Amino acid sequence: MEEVLDIYTRPYDPRYPQVCLDETSKQLVSETRVPLPAEPGQIERYDYEYERQGVCSLFMCFEPLRGWRHVTVSAHRTKQDFARVLHDLVDVYYPNAEKIVLVLDNLNTHDFSALYEAFDPEEAWHIREKLEIHYTPKHGSWLNMAEIELSVLQRQALDQRIETPKQMVRITRAWEVDRNERGLEIQWRFTTADARIKLHRLYPSLP
Repeated sequence: MEEVLDIYTRPYDPRYPQVCLDETSKQLVSETRVPLPAEPGQIERYDYEYERQGVCSLFMCFEPLRGWRHVTVSAHRTKQDFARVLHDLVDVYYPNAEKIVLVLDNLNTHDFSALYEAFDPEEAWHIREKLEIHYTPKHGSWLNMAEIELSVLQRQALDQRIETPKQMVRITRAWEVDRNERGLEIQWRFTTADARIKLHRLYPSLP
């Protein structure tokens, strides 16, 4: 925990961007009946029944000090999907960075050997060598600011029935562009000093 909190106190440096990564799943559903359009004094109405159309995964990359985020929509949530997100992070979005300081949880799919399953050895090592990895502790996912962005995304854009992956990409991209254009950041205020006071029960007691 203190390792992650220390990272959040570092000043902004484009050579060493601080990026938080997290992912979630979203159920795709379609209507069983055509919704009734809005009328004067009456909002649009939907039937309570729906049909499941599968699940898609959303990978959130968020750089809090720059107010930049990117959502990758994937049909799956495998190690190879994780590897492709890292590839884009290194080669597409931060090609000039010396090191990307990456904060993420220790999910079983966050296996960097997947880079060698998805890419040739030279590219796999290139990606891994550009990453400075920091894991949040067990039960400490709240330390990952990408989780906060996923919560905002859910409330602002995903609280509706979405039928297809194509529609999901369109909705998340519009949300992403709007927030990036406004440069919306997260002002992280919880420090190591705060943790040692508020979470003192988690620290060992020394004589």
